[in-house]
Amino acid sequence: MSPHDPQVPSPGAEWLEADGLGGWAMGPAAGARRRRYDALLVAATRPPVGRLLLVNGLEVVARTPAGSFALSTQRYAPDVTHPDGELRQAAFRREPWPCWTFVLEDGTRLVHELLVPRGLPGVLLRWRVERAAGPVTLHLRPLLSGRDPHALHAQNSAFRCATQRLPDGALRWQPYDGVPAVRALHDGAWRDEPLWFRNFQYDVERERGFPCTEVLASPGELSFDLTAGQGALLLLAETPADRALPAGDARAIADTLCAEEAARRAALGGPLERAADAYLVRRGAGLSLVAGYPWFTDWGRDTFISLRGLLLATGRLQEAGRILSAWAPHVRDGLLPNRFVDEGEEPEFNSVDAALWFVVAAREWREAAAARPHALPGADRARIAARLDEATARILSGYAAGTRHGIRADADGLLACGAPGTQLTWMDARSRGREVTPRVGKPVEVQALWINALLAGAHLDPRWAALARRARRSFAARFWNAGAQCLFDVVDVDHVPGRVDATLRPNQVLAVGGLPEPLLAGARARALVDTLERELLVPGALRTLPPGHADYVPHYLGGPDERDAAYHQGTAWPWLLGPFAEAWLRVRGGTAAARREARERFLQPLLDLLDTDGLGHVSELLDADAPHAPRGAPFQAWSLGETLRLQRVVLAEPAGTRPTAPRGSGRRRRATATRS
Repeated sequence: MSPHDPQVPSPGAEWLEADGLGGWAMGPAAGARRRRYDALLVAATRPPVGRLLLVNGLEVVARTPAGSFALSTQRYAPDVTHPDGELRQAAFRREPWPCWTFVLEDGTRLVHELLVPRGLPGVLLRWRVERAAGPVTLHLRPLLSGRDPHALHAQNSAFRCATQRLPDGALRWQPYDGVPAVRALHDGAWRDEPLWFRNFQYDVERERGFPCTEVLASPGELSFDLTAGQGALLLLAETPADRALPAGDARAIADTLCAEEAARRAALGGPLERAADAYLVRRGAGLSLVAGYPWFTDWGRDTFISLRGLLLATGRLQEAGRILSAWAPHVRDGLLPNRFVDEGEEPEFNSVDAALWFVVAAREWREAAAARPHALPGADRARIAARLDEATARILSGYAAGTRHGIRADADGLLACGAPGTQLTWMDARSRGREVTPRVGKPVEVQALWINALLAGAHLDPRWAALARRARRSFAARFWNAGAQCLFDVVDVDHVPGRVDATLRPNQVLAVGGLPEPLLAGARARALVDTLERELLVPGALRTLPPGHADYVPHYLGGPDERDAAYHQGTAWPWLLGPFAEAWLRVRGGTAAARREARERFLQPLLDLLDTDGLGHVSELLDADAPHAPRGAPFQAWSLGETLRLQRVVLAEPAGTRPTAPRGSGRRRRATATRS
């Protein structure tokens, strides 16, 4: 068992399996489904987008000579839990894929495994008996919808509940025209019995202020004689796939897929590296990174921040190069879209920092490729580097000359951006049609990214180095807030010369850590880090406001408007701990003692989060106030990416020294955080 495989998961903890095409399976490690996104089969019709939720779940019952025993649990309105399958769950592990052990009242012991094979829009489920006093049969009902993952399903006359029996023995369901059909390969016996199951209740959606009940259809019942061996069920969406099925019947296919997937996952490395693989998806003929599950697709800013940890830190240079190459042609007027162009949709060029993060990631890719010349063929390396250099030149030229949304290099060399009604930085939440944290002017982290991007582009044109020097001098002269011993968040607010925003935000950490070139050193850098540590640091994250601020929100709760208003007003973000730990280490000279302390104080709390909300992953947010419960998306790419970058790069022991393992890398710790 992995050190992060709890026998009894934290309340609300969820597992995730992703197919590499943009679809997923996810659900609770124990108990009933709590989100509208919890499902066995979500498939992407235009990978990684066009997602549709096809199979929501299963009703499962085991029958022995002693009687019938439920293995599943559902929530029904109003607040009814039925049946009681969760009471029979004895253990859960997530490595190398989710696996549950159930013990029935008569002593029968059953094991259930679930995995999503890479490159197949489907989910494989297997059951076997470990101990029994007599014959055991398993009876399950698939629960179908065929809906958008963000919506809910209602009973209606258009739903087709008929089961088509295919010549190979598989079953096929297609609930609606225009919705992919589902094929079920199995080694059991099928009985037609269409039923509607009404009033499923999703408690997390109710907490989040959304509609929370739906109706699902079940076309019939599938049964397995487990006494005769293992039961196997492969649910496949008729959508794009990257591979063909192995030959054989359902059981042989299941055995082959499990063996292949076990070998593939083992080759990726440890649990964090295997978790990172979930975010790597196909887009067209290329690759991309999903920003998170279950409601994100691939977004520019998130992609370039995440890529540094998920791929570069783990040595996946080829995939990183392909992703950066795929984004490079999308530069327009110096900008990159904050999300890819989807069919029938216009790109959103509404980010000032996405393109700058691209330049930083491209620089680090070039450096990593140079350090490992045998990691990919020289021709590939040269081709990718040329494409990244071209995109870098277009970005810097566009920003220097001036582009959309008031983005321009000012006379002082700093980068101005923004106009009323726009929100261009990562603090991009809007509530009731208004920006919650307007940052028009010259935001601090944008300057850190701008200067780093200029220095990265200096190998292409020496004028970028000269502009970087001018911007650094201006930054040093204009951003230091001597009274607060930190940096201003924005200078020239609303483009008014000399007006400053002195709000203490974590964004300024990028001036010292998280980027290749720090903008502060010496006493000022130490003072800034000390201020952030004192006011904003919580276990596993940095707050977005200090507790004493008038706009501080202690908990990320309520409906959409309340949560949007709290998104950057105190709510803590785990991804920021990567830049902070790097800054903390830098101002202490990177000594061995500082590195050991940083692993204990900063990396360990991130590792502790692996056993809480999204099992094996790090959530999007934490509450600002204790106990700092995980919130937002339970599986977030840049949160996990910065955890990996800390572990593999920033806090790694220099070559030739023996690393000191953080707690949790060699034994399991009991997690204390709970989910919303």
